[in-house]
Amino acid sequence: MRRTCSECNAVNRIPVRHLADTGKCGRCSAALPPQGSPIDINSAAQFDDIVTGARVPVLVDFWAAWCGPCRMVAPEVKKAASNLAGKALVLKVDTDALGDLAQRYQIQSIPNFVLFSGGRLLRQRAGAAIDHRQLERWAVAPQ
Repeated sequence: MRRTCSECNAVNRIPVRHLADTGKCGRCSAALPPQGSPIDINSAAQFDDIVTGARVPVLVDFWAAWCGPCRMVAPEVKKAASNLAGKALVLKVDTDALGDLAQRYQIQSIPNFVLFSGGRLLRQRAGAAIDHRQLERWAVAPQ
């Protein structure tokens, strides 16, 4: 993954296992905060790398652009990602673009939230009747 330094605009490579850690810019040594926004997944390989390599829980939002409930819950997912920075990662998987991933996890309806830890699927929940506080509790609840 790549993260841009807010101080010097240098692009830094961040290994998946360190996405939830505070790092420092390779050019200016400024602090690079933990990932605090949802990560848009663009391939099954990227998804697999993050889910298996992350040292924190990974909350995945399976969604589609045409889905009204998905768009309605998107701000809550974004808030949850911000509040979970350093404690969990939040991924967004477009089921139209990555239908193979949706099929792999038997996603029948969207939005659909899936929680992984250590590469293992722990929980799954469909529906938009959820806010950021519920997502946060769900993501960091004892396994």
